[in-house]
Amino acid sequence: MIQLIDLTKQYREIKAVDRINLHVDKGARFGFLGPNGAGKTTTIKMMTGVLQPTGGRIIINGYDMAVSPAALKACIGFIPDRPFMYEKLTGLEFLDFVAGLYGLDRSARLKGRMADLLTRFDLQGWEDQLIESYSHGMKQRLVMCAALVHEPEVLIVDEPMVGLDPKGARLVKDIFKEQAGNGVTLFMSTHSLETAEEVCEKIAIIRNGRLVAHGTPEELRNQAGTDGKLEDVFLRLTQEKGIAKP
Repeated sequence: MIQLIDLTKQYREIKAVDRINLHVDKGARFGFLGPNGAGKTTTIKMMTGVLQPTGGRIIINGYDMAVSPAALKACIGFIPDRPFMYEKLTGLEFLDFVAGLYGLDRSARLKGRMADLLTRFDLQGWEDQLIESYSHGMKQRLVMCAALVHEPEVLIVDEPMVGLDPKGARLVKDIFKEQAGNGVTLFMSTHSLETAEEVCEKIAIIRNGRLVAHGTPEELRNQAGTDGKLEDVFLRLTQEKGIAKP
């Protein structure tokens, strides 16, 4: 469902992303981890068309970003780490606006889906309130509703748990797992190793723009030479001097 082939992003002398190769199967729950400044958000911005790669290819659901960017973007839902929202709209108006961007007909089915998403993300009763009155966690959950309104086949998420209380975080984790169970591919970047270990079936670790490890949590433990928590694995692998071949 997702292929990154020699994906590269260079800023003058600095390679923020250096020839990354990844393959993510349909319906997989995939975690993308790394220290601050490792290249995670840059990679995600290239996958969603926000940034232009310096080199390499991005293929999602069979669409090549360089050839069919509109078709590729139509099949993904994107939850950024710092979402922009029109706060003078109500929650329902914002969802309707996003649905219009995807060319969805304002049908009874769409209205039902928006109502269902608002309920699922615990925003019922707030749909007619201005977004400026929402708490940070509520805004984050509304952005997730918007990312799902067009029923994407791939969900790309950058730091989804920021600002969520424990109840909200549990709700989001359960919905992510449910989406994957329905065939949606999840590609998630997070600093929460606990979240990654709980939600993701496979994990890639990036350091200094390059892939240093890729596999199931158990395979990563074997690579790191420890049977401890993912935190121990992460610290060992990101401190290694050698770079694993993609």
